[in-house]
Amino acid sequence: MRMKVVVAGGSGALGRRLCADLTTAGHEVVVLTRRPRPGPHRQVGWDGRTVGPWRDELAGSAVVNLAGELVDRRPTAANVELLATSRVYPTRALVEASRTLDSPVPVWVQASTLAIYGDAGDTLLDESAPPAEGPPQMAGVARSWEAAVEGANTERLVVLRTGIVLDNDTPALDRLWSLARWGLGGRVGPGTQWISWVHIDDWLAIVRTALAPDSELAGVLHATGPEPARNADMMAALRRSLGRPAAPPTPALLVRLGAVLLRTDPALALTGRRAVPTRLLTSGFRFTHPDLDEALADLRARQSGV
Repeated sequence: MRMKVVVAGGSGALGRRLCADLTTAGHEVVVLTRRPRPGPHRQVGWDGRTVGPWRDELAGSAVVNLAGELVDRRPTAANVELLATSRVYPTRALVEASRTLDSPVPVWVQASTLAIYGDAGDTLLDESAPPAEGPPQMAGVARSWEAAVEGANTERLVVLRTGIVLDNDTPALDRLWSLARWGLGGRVGPGTQWISWVHIDDWLAIVRTALAPDSELAGVLHATGPEPARNADMMAALRRSLGRPAAPPTPALLVRLGAVLLRTDPALALTGRRAVPTRLLTSGFRFTHPDLDEALADLRARQSGV
């Protein structure tokens, strides 16, 4: 069934992939953006804060909200505020616009993050797990993000708590592969921290499943693969995908020092979450790339044009 899907945050890495995927599937895509420009999808201007003429696009349309600044930045008070407001303000604007409509939005897919669980250690997390209190740049931002969508005028709301999406030409995987190429592909810190990951194909399939008019999925959904990996195992898989030998570990202190130089957050590497997509699996969803080695091999083959 052909749908019209309004995508906020459609100019980001995941947003571009999703828009292309939905278009290929025959759906009409409208991207809300602060800087409309020529592109493969119709773009409509908004400021991400206030309701404007763009609200007319929501009538009868599905909504996917991915808006938000990249998390790869130093965890300063100013940056935490930026991460929060860049998510909360667009979400509130969408909610306010939806409440002016005569009919509810049929389905609303709201982005969130597994970082809402903070540093969860070895605890196995499904969708019933409570959010953590901190750290503020992770759980704090995520909690305010999810709270902002409360009151949305929609028949069905799906909140996607997404893990690390493995895809070519994205900051997360590019940095990991670069470390392995430079001989720094050993475990990071203790190496025991869990990484919840998902192949881009499966993430796109999860969003399509959530958007389907006949879907019964609603509420919080873990958009992650079924087999989280410890950091040491992830780094070993990255080395295997590149044909690299074993590498020395990177001590936590060096990670923290390097994060200052790279202007990033060391918690991205030193914390972890062992999350599983229980509700997806229970619904019968089948992952195309559940195995980490196979997922990385698939992405490497795409780089080579195989």
